[in-house]
Amino acid sequence: MNRTVRIASVLTTALLLGATGAAIAAPSPPRAGRPAVKATQQLAILNSAPEAFANPNLGSRRVAMVSQLRPITGEQTVLPVIAHATDGHGAAWLRVLLPGRPNSHTGWISARSTTPAVTKWQITISLSARQVTAFWDGRVARTFKAVVGKPLTPTPLGRFFVEETVTLNPQEVGAPYALALSARSNVLQEYDGGPGQIALHGTNNIGGILGTAASHGCIRLDTQAITWLAARIRPGIPVIITR
Repeated sequence: MNRTVRIASVLTTALLLGATGAAIAAPSPPRAGRPAVKATQQLAILNSAPEAFANPNLGSRRVAMVSQLRPITGEQTVLPVIAHATDGHGAAWLRVLLPGRPNSHTGWISARSTTPAVTKWQITISLSARQVTAFWDGRVARTFKAVVGKPLTPTPLGRFFVEETVTLNPQEVGAPYALALSARSNVLQEYDGGPGQIALHGTNNIGGILGTAASHGCIRLDTQAITWLAARIRPGIPVIITR
């Protein structure tokens, strides 16, 4: 898939409800209330393409094969770590958030295939407030008004992470930047050959009034806001989307 097509699928800006893909079930929403924000988040940088399992042992069900590199930028894949375990042979395992469908799914990967890292950044998105908040070390760093998904093509709820930070050409929809998330649309399974991926991106060449619910699932921010985020937010940083 070429870069232009891939970016179009990430931004999901041309989705028409029912035009492509079949409807899929929405995931269970996160618990009500303000999401918990940690001072730090452990990350796993992939050094190979590991298999992810349902349990921390090689004999359990395989749930995914994770690519070592991201498809648009070629950056190494970085996954948030949510649990640790040691199997009966003394091998270390990591439970990680996984990209793609079903939204917010997890799996266990061998720690041997990863390099550990830590981030102090976290992003939360409130759909009811139509607001994006960036946290550093557990404290609010910046808050931005946003355009969120409209009722027919809502922004999905759940725990996600930034897969890659993409620099867009000035003529591209959503320029100047897109933070491609592990989230996928709950309405359409694919668009133009892509996975219906959700992103935070700019309003260039698409517009939108901040503070409204008018997008096809992505989160639109003004140029100043998305530029500020793109300069700081890297792959693996957790993103929590709540009502």
